[in-house]
Amino acid sequence: MAQNAKPDKRRRILDAAVEVFAQNGFYNSKVSQIARAASVADGTIYLYFKSKEDILLSVFVDSMDEIIGRQLDALQGVVGAIDQLSTFIRVHFQSVGQSSALAEVITVELRQSAKFMRNTDMSAFGRYLAIIARIIGDGQDEGVFVRDLNNRRVARMLFGALDELALEWAMGQRLTSLDEACAQTLRVFVQGLLPRA
Repeated sequence: MAQNAKPDKRRRILDAAVEVFAQNGFYNSKVSQIARAASVADGTIYLYFKSKEDILLSVFVDSMDEIIGRQLDALQGVVGAIDQLSTFIRVHFQSVGQSSALAEVITVELRQSAKFMRNTDMSAFGRYLAIIARIIGDGQDEGVFVRDLNNRRVARMLFGALDELALEWAMGQRLTSLDEACAQTLRVFVQGLLPRA
């Protein structure tokens, strides 16, 4: 069997943690449940992570790194702020759609503790927001988007909308498809950013 045919133990533990956290909630989950789901000994978890909180943090950081990579790859060669914004929103919803369990952990479980959020290195999230802010800023420089809006604030507004729709989908309240949510989000934000005649 090839060495890379089986996911490494760290990846298996994180994947198992996502399923366990989504099923039981972060606070009700036990490290032993994660170990069992990952098919590793309890002690093996501590070779890779300091605590259950460290596992949750790693799920967040790894997920953000992965989606940032996807966004940067998808944006390569896309010309024009409107098409870039469309690509960003589409890739965001595609990433959400890959795993409702992961979407639930990121949108629900991470928010359960304000202390956890305060003590977590949010630089990956900052990098994600910076991509949106850069697209909006470029659109403002091109004259495509209105100039009198703060691009960083608009980036947070857009992320808030994306996150809320991801939460709705992750919690099983699938009132709209992710494709429809994508189209509606793009319509609202692009129309809101266009200069008025």
